[in-house]
Amino acid sequence: MARSDTLILIPARMAATRLPGKPLKHIGGLPMIVHVVRRAMDAGIGRVAVATDSPDIAAAVKSHGGEAVMTRADHPSGSDRIFEALGTIDPGGGIATIINVQGDLPTIAPADIRAVIAPLEDRAVDISTLAAVIRKDEEHTNPNVVKLVGTSAGRDRLRALYFTRATAPANDGPRHHHIGLYAYRREALARFVALPPSPLEQREKLEQLRALEAGMRIDAMIVDSVPLGVDTPDDLETARRLLAGGPPPTTMST
Repeated sequence: MARSDTLILIPARMAATRLPGKPLKHIGGLPMIVHVVRRAMDAGIGRVAVATDSPDIAAAVKSHGGEAVMTRADHPSGSDRIFEALGTIDPGGGIATIINVQGDLPTIAPADIRAVIAPLEDRAVDISTLAAVIRKDEEHTNPNVVKLVGTSAGRDRLRALYFTRATAPANDGPRHHHIGLYAYRREALARFVALPPSPLEQREKLEQLRALEAGMRIDAMIVDSVPLGVDTPDDLETARRLLAGGPPPTTMST
């Protein structure tokens, strides 16, 4: 059930290095960003908007019945972009929870977007995210697969202790692939974007370490699968194969 105090924001820009213009690349007859918007809407937990600096992205979203908010072009990260969009959409402060869904996840499961809300029921948690057990041998050592190192915080839930591109934890046992989807308390997002880049963040090239180094708590729900992140032309072709059956069912009203 949609909550009036929850906002899903999807940051999107055209200037991707490996796949320029990727939000507007077509998959099954629709721009990729529209697939993401529809899946976010199918989660059914709150208002959905795209935060972008591109008039072309905004126009594509709106032409398919979605909502888009224009932001500055100089934001260093998607977190900064969604914070600006939040202020535009809700200057009065009525939104309590903001979910950041990356605009290059056209196969993200609506149920997984819903799952990220659960840890915020614990007032000690500032930010929540997702993880999945690594099942492919090559992913354990792949630096492009970010690992979440955590301790149990309940059923299918971890409290994050660290994020790394290295193979961790050591020795036998499960490792967890971090999925870059976040839910923030409003005050946590405001605090996070005000922090300077941290030493471990810069070393690992992982923004979420800034929050941990500042003493913020991040919990993760463990889900069954990792959505495809579209970063390269090969990824795009994979997404087209996966979604060959057609776009998600939601019809966005105009």
